[in-house]
Amino acid sequence: MEEKSTAIMFKAFCDENRIKILKLLSTGEKCACKLLEEINITQPTLSHHMKILCDSRIVIGRKDGKWMHYSLSEAGLNTAVSFLNELKTVENHSTGCLSCN
Repeated sequence: MEEKSTAIMFKAFCDENRIKILKLLSTGEKCACKLLEEINITQPTLSHHMKILCDSRIVIGRKDGKWMHYSLSEAGLNTAVSFLNELKTVENHSTGCLSCN
C-alpha cells in the first residue's frame, strides 16, 4: 500500500492552485480566509484543494473558531523528499529480459 499513499501524496502537487497554496503556506500558517484573498477561487474550490492537500499529509489543518488554519507538514514534506531521493539512488540494473537483448 506504500505506492497508494505515495500516489495520494504526489497528487497534491498536480494542480496549479495547489502549488500556489503550498507556496503561500511556505511562509507560515495561513487562515482559509487569507488563502481565499490570495488565490482567485471560490470557497468550495478551496475546500476541495485543502482536502486533497490534507489527505496527502503535506498540509495540516486546525480549526480555530469558524475558520480553518493551514500549515505545511514537515513530516509530510520529508516523506516526499525521501521518496524522490530513493528514486535518485536506484541503480539501473539489467533485468535479464530476453526480449531486450
